[in-house]
Amino acid sequence: MKKLLFLVLGIACWASATAQIFPSKPLHLVVPYPPGGGGDIHGRMIGEKLASLLGQPVVVENRAGASGSTGSDYVAKAAPDGYTLLVNTNALAVSQVVSKSLPFNALADFAPLSLTMTSQNMLVARPSLPVASVKELIAYAKANPGKLSYGASGLATPMLSVELLKTMTGMDILFIPYKGDAPGVTDLLGGQIDLYVTNILPLQPHVRAGKLKALAVTSKKRAASLAEVPTMEEAGIAGFDVESWFGFFAPAGTPRPVVDRLNAALAQVVALPDAQKKMADSGGSPQSSTPEELMRRLRDDVAKFGQIVRSSAIKIE
Repeated sequence: MKKLLFLVLGIACWASATAQIFPSKPLHLVVPYPPGGGGDIHGRMIGEKLASLLGQPVVVENRAGASGSTGSDYVAKAAPDGYTLLVNTNALAVSQVVSKSLPFNALADFAPLSLTMTSQNMLVARPSLPVASVKELIAYAKANPGKLSYGASGLATPMLSVELLKTMTGMDILFIPYKGDAPGVTDLLGGQIDLYVTNILPLQPHVRAGKLKALAVTSKKRAASLAEVPTMEEAGIAGFDVESWFGFFAPAGTPRPVVDRLNAALAQVVALPDAQKKMADSGGSPQSSTPEELMRRLRDDVAKFGQIVRSSAIKIE
């Protein structure tokens, strides 16, 4: 009994000492998506400010592939010491319900740190597509079944929002998966696909320049940075609400004092006026949370997206 007590006390002292000196070397932040997309831009912005607060460099690395699963798996299997972090979206929840060969468990293999931003997805069309609203899109798609295509980055929340729209309206539109938003938006601008959906950040400049037509955002509230774009519900799709979020994770087993240190630092970053402005300008809403709140959100999305997958024509691996 005394040996067990000494062991417990020893672990507690080690964890406390670890938190006091953490971080003592550079941190490695993995972005599981290609450069140029919303996740990459958000992760680099947070990483830069996190480095200033923690007093250590934050080295950002893009490990793209398999709809974000490649980079996520790398972090899941990293040493649980707080020095390897993941920035991801609720694509983590999507991968858990869509992929049968996922090399990690989204609910068991990560230590949630904090939510950092919520963001509306936006459905946009190429300028030459003869529709100017969701209502006109539905009518056009039904008059031309199987002829329209939409793109999205992998199997994630944006893709699910269109699949839900298809289920609710009976539209027949082909899904074209992309490895990142940059190539997808490039193809949309070039007319290779008809529609694209992702968070507002990479689409906003093209919409403002008149190069793309914004049809609707997928959440219940309009985006502050593009207030003229209606919500899906305002466009006539009652009850439609699919929102993206961004959060930071460490490998499961990361000591709680280290988790708390990183949680506090992320909350400080999100509260910075400059960071809040950048997130608002990108169409996002700055958010922070406890680790438990982020885990609850992840669990809720696994349940919600599982329901969408089961009611849609999405093919599971």
